Amino acid sequence: MKRFAAWLMGLCFFPLLAIAITEGTEYQRIIPPVPTQSQVVGRVEVVEMFWYGCPHCFHFEPIITEWAKNRAPNVDFVRVPAIFRDDWEPLARAFYTAEVLGVLDRIHDPLFHAVQLQHRKLDNDDALRAFFVEQGVPVEDFNRVFRSFVVEVRLNRAKALTSGSGIDGVPAVIVSGTYRTNGTLAGGLEKVPMVINVMVQQVLAGPLP
Repeated sequence: MKRFAAWLMGLCFFPLLAIAITEGTEYQRIIPPVPTQSQVVGRVEVVEMFWYGCPHCFHFEPIITEWAKNRAPNVDFVRVPAIFRDDWEPLARAFYTAEVLGVLDRIHDPLFHAVQLQHRKLDNDDALRAFFVEQGVPVEDFNRVFRSFVVEVRLNRAKALTSGSGIDGVPAVIVSGTYRTNGTLAGGLEKVPMVINVMVQQVLAGPLP
């Protein structure tokens, strides 16, 4: 069992705090590492893997959103819809449709609420088209993008990351394409941000032991 201590001071402007986390306990190593979207030296990519149909992801959403608002300026935060099965794909396609159209801020939270609180069955083109129109997205924009090539490319990347990262459920967080954690490993969803911060700090300081 490998163990390291990360002191959260200086590099990322995190609060003065020190905790130790252990491989296999609070985090796991991804072997081999998965590609990251961010290729800039000195930056760290943090990916949240989620699914709109997951109640745990819904509960985690305000936690990770608050963390993202206060993250260090050298940390890139990316949301990726996990796709474990074919029936997860429609909501992932909706996410990327909103992203491509530049209306994710208008779609993301309402879509979570529609699925989790209103229990709407948004699992096909027609249902999602109607939902987007309700949020003020022109129907022609939805039709143009929902099954476009650019969305297909992003869906394939999401599928590859879901399988390549070795996650077995959501929500999950991937740091620098090399380490993963989740609520179970961290000891609760509310503790995930603390584990993320330690891992980010250590990535900037050097490879984890």
